[in-house]
This record gives sequence, C-alpha cells and structure tokens, in this order.
Amino acid sequence: MSPLLRQQYTVYGNRAPRLSWSGLFVLGLAWLALLGMTVWAVGALWYDFPVKSLSHAAATLYIIGVFVVLLFSRGQWRQIAILAIGFLVVLVCWLALKPSNNRPWQPDVAEMPWAEIDGDRVTLHNVRNCEYRTETDYTPRWETRTVDLSHLRGLDVAINYWGSAWIAHPIASFQFDDAPPVCFSIETRKEIGESYSAIGGLYRQYELVYVCADERDVLRVRTNYRQGEEVFLYRTTAKPEGMRQRFMEYVTAMNELRAQPRWYNAATTNCTTSIRNQRTVADRAPWDWRMLFNGFGDEMMYEHGLLAGGLPFDELRKQARINDAARAADADPEFSRRIREGRAGFESPIAPAPAHAPATEPAPEPRPAGGAAALPNPA
Repeated sequence: MSPLLRQQYTVYGNRAPRLSWSGLFVLGLAWLALLGMTVWAVGALWYDFPVKSLSHAAATLYIIGVFVVLLFSRGQWRQIAILAIGFLVVLVCWLALKPSNNRPWQPDVAEMPWAEIDGDRVTLHNVRNCEYRTETDYTPRWETRTVDLSHLRGLDVAINYWGSAWIAHPIASFQFDDAPPVCFSIETRKEIGESYSAIGGLYRQYELVYVCADERDVLRVRTNYRQGEEVFLYRTTAKPEGMRQRFMEYVTAMNELRAQPRWYNAATTNCTTSIRNQRTVADRAPWDWRMLFNGFGDEMMYEHGLLAGGLPFDELRKQARINDAARAADADPEFSRRIREGRAGFESPIAPAPAHAPATEPAPEPRPAGGAAALPNPA
C-alpha cells in the first residue's frame, strides 16, 4: 500500500475517506443524469426494438441488468460507468434505425404527395380526398390537381384540438380564386394496426408525412367524424408574396420527404416545429414556447398580428369554431364557403370543390422543373 493510502487509512481506520461536498454534488449529478439516460434507454427498447415481438422483453431485461449492476458491482463510479456504457450501446443502435417510405401503411397515408412546378403552375399529385362514412370506414381517394400561384388569394390556418388545451394540430389551407383550397397537414405516418402514442412519438415510432388534401377531407374528418375534436379556423394577414413563399415551402418539404423519409418526433419534428424548420434559417421566427405547446399557437399568432378579423382575441377565437357549420355543410361542394360564412376576416370568395376525381389516378413520372425540384418515385 502506498504511503499516502496508508496515511489515509490511519486517519479513517478501515473506511475510505469521505467525499467533499463538491464531490457529493458531482456524484449526485452523475446519478441524476444516469437516471434520465436509463429511462430513455428503456423507452427506446420498449418502442423501437427492431423485433417488435421482443421489444417488451428487451426493455425488461435491460431493467433487470440495471438492478444486477447496482446490487453486485462495487463502487459507485464503476456502477455509473457500466450503466453509461449500456446506455451508449442502446443509443448507437437506436441512431442506426432508418426511416422508410415502404411499409404496410394505413390507407389514409398510403400514398406520398408530390408536386411538379412549372413557373406559377403547380401540379399536385396524391391529393387526398377520402369519402368518409365514419372515422375508420372510408373510401380512399387520391387526386391530381393543378393550381396557379398567380390566383393565390388567402392563407388560412385551422387549429385542431382533441383533448388537452395545451396541445393542438395546425393545418394550413391555401385559398385560390379559381380553384378549391389546398390543405397541408404534417402528421405521423402510421402503419396498419398502429395508433398514436404521445410517449412513442418521442422515439422512432413513426415516419413523418405531409398530407396534401381537400378541406372536405382533412377538416371534415375532424369536425364531423372524430369524437370530441374541435376545429378553429382563422384567416391570416399574409401578403401575396408571403402566401406564395409559404406554399412553396410546403411543396419543397413535401418533395424532399418523398425522396428522403424522416422520423417524426413529438418534441423536435412535429406538426408545428416542422413548419418552422421548413423555412430557411434566416426566415425562421424566434423560438417561442408555444411552438411546442401549440394549443396556444393561435394566441401566439394573434400577438404577432398574423390573424385577420380585427376582434379581441377571445371574441375572434369564439367565432372561429367551425364544428357546427362543418356538420351542417357536410359533403356539400360549397363546404369551404359555408364554414367561413359570416366569420371575421373571410372576405375573399372561395371556389367550390370539384366533383370527385377517380379513386386512383396513375401519376406520370415527374420531369425536372423550376422552383422546388420534381422528384422520382422512391424505390
């Protein structure tokens, strides 16, 4: 034994020297960080273990391994090191998981939308326009539509609530004076048999999808068929150039996602943060906590002067609820006009929806065009 250790054991007897307060603080921080890492690793195995049938068993074994280390490994720093290595192994494997556009998708997200751009003329493929009988009983319809950006006259935003007032889902709706509205909704792309999990959404449980849809689909399914959901519709104060820029941001992100799939993440890559992230860094709005707790997104937009109507916010929000009007309009081709009728901010006329296109339209192979890149079918 070294003279230094002999001297220490002479002072403390057979006990190791006590840690200083700073040492205890560092050790406490290490255990706190390790607790968070362990909880995350268990969740990663539970939700994302590659063999789904073994995911719960893998998470359980990891927990058992943690207790074995704590019970039989001597020395706190050794325990911390072993558990940190276990976390790193899980993290590396988790980061290796790759998103895909080729899975057994649920019918309402079976097709990926994409666009061809030729100057002001934009051809949108796989525009969803389902014929609903109930929330889960519907006939999928995928249409091809062409819009002219010189006829873009308005940008509306729908805020959809299904439970907590803290969390909502925004849907952008672009208004044309010669064509029905085009909506974009950023969602989880669920496989057959999957349902949404708020905790699972923090892992690599779902791919991201941009749904391009008719209002009678993406709004009406929420107001008329899903139970307990509310939709509030606002006209924004966006100017023509701003509307065009926002539209092209959605189209560009939509085409990029079709070529290169991405994971959804409930905290970092969700229905609201993706809207911010699809803009160039220089054009992004400053971060606001309401971008994460997006149930207050309409209030945030109002404070920044982005909502039209000229009413106090509480009054504007009260008259923005469209559920009753949407149920009354139902499948009427004038659905978009009727849900806006008499509401503050909506002065521009809305073109009626066309008759249903065939349930499936073969989409031509894309060709290079100006603006956002037209992209080939993914393998």
